[in-house]
Amino acid sequence: MMSLVVQFSEYGSTDVLHLVEVPPPPVGPGQVRIGVRAAAVNPLDWKIMQGLMRAVMPLELPAGLGTDVAGVVDQVGAGVIGFNVGDEVLGSSLSPAYAQLALADPASLVIKPAALGWEVAGSLAGAGGTAWAVLDRVGLAEGETLLIHAASGGVGTFAAQLAIARGARVIGTASERNHEYLRALGVVPVAYGDGLGDRVRALAPSGVDAVLDASGRGEIPTSIELAGGPERVLTLLAFDAAPLGVQVHTDGGGPHLDRALKGIVELIEEGRLRVPISRTYPLSEVATALDASSTGHVTGKIVLLPN
Repeated sequence: MMSLVVQFSEYGSTDVLHLVEVPPPPVGPGQVRIGVRAAAVNPLDWKIMQGLMRAVMPLELPAGLGTDVAGVVDQVGAGVIGFNVGDEVLGSSLSPAYAQLALADPASLVIKPAALGWEVAGSLAGAGGTAWAVLDRVGLAEGETLLIHAASGGVGTFAAQLAIARGARVIGTASERNHEYLRALGVVPVAYGDGLGDRVRALAPSGVDAVLDASGRGEIPTSIELAGGPERVLTLLAFDAAPLGVQVHTDGGGPHLDRALKGIVELIEEGRLRVPISRTYPLSEVATALDASSTGHVTGKIVLLPN
């Protein structure tokens, strides 16, 4: 038995990607193996492929891509408790998720509800887990106002809905074409660009309580001013802003991903959080999927369906 996996042997555009047959990954102690039904495409994936992350995420080539995963457990390693062969699961993988088979740490998985579609289930761990973790880090509370930069993006869409579910008010920056999308989520939209601070002040005269920067477009000084200081400003991308006193988050869903996933799934089942799917692709069309993601103009998740 062989398994298909997407690999690249050099950094570059999607031309470097190949679909190859490999032996099934062996299951180690404390691991489970999943027959992958869905694996979401995240911007981090094509950045890794292009070599943009090699300084902080060095790889041994050939390498694969993807960590968001949903599928069916097909093997259980020694010492694993709580998961059995045949369980439908979702979460984050240890081995590349752009594959027919992937390994996972049980602590990064939860059981998939039967009514939850595979494409949504495979889209929750990366953006959703990160959004949950950053809201915890900034200590967002009921009645507060959160400003999100790039609110219509992957993390922004989750963070906005999670914040609203916590009883917060959300103001979100986005291009004009995404304003109606944000309104449908319950977000108050504002446009990027010059005068952003004034536009936010018009909506929140006393400023905001916290800021999530998911865009990295240079809004940190304005964000610090609006929040009354850097302590509750958190960025996912502006790594050079740390000396200003803002929080820089690089840990994704962090050590409590399973708790975050359970909370996200519960909100989906209650109808309080939705995960829009832009398009799905078979594994053989991975290049097209990554090219679509890298345009930066996609609203909703792009998902690969390997099996």
